[in-house]
Amino acid sequence: MISISQESDYIQTTVLGEFTLQDYREFEESVLYQSKFHGPVALLFDLHEMLSYTLDMALEELKFVREHGQEFNRIAVVTSDQWVTWSAWLSRMFTDAEIGIFDDTNDAKAWLVQSSELNA
Repeated sequence: MISISQESDYIQTTVLGEFTLQDYREFEESVLYQSKFHGPVALLFDLHEMLSYTLDMALEELKFVREHGQEFNRIAVVTSDQWVTWSAWLSRMFTDAEIGIFDDTNDAKAWLVQSSELNA
């Protein structure tokens, strides 16, 4: 299950349980809509409660980041999972966005807001 909310400075996406292709497509629509009207997106991806993900979702993520990597300016990933951290760093090959990995959601939010204030 996925929860997506538009905050003042970023999009917050929280994954609970299994991360599926349907969830990822919902995320894609939100990012593309936001970037179309407001430019590059700052994103907080909270994966603390993610239990697993489907293979088709992982493949879609690679495809999306390759095609739309320029739609992001900063991506904060909240996780304590080593494989998710590795995957986030791997995604850096396909985007110019600055990627930060955090154990704490508040630290991730502060990092995103700081970026927004510096660019204002």
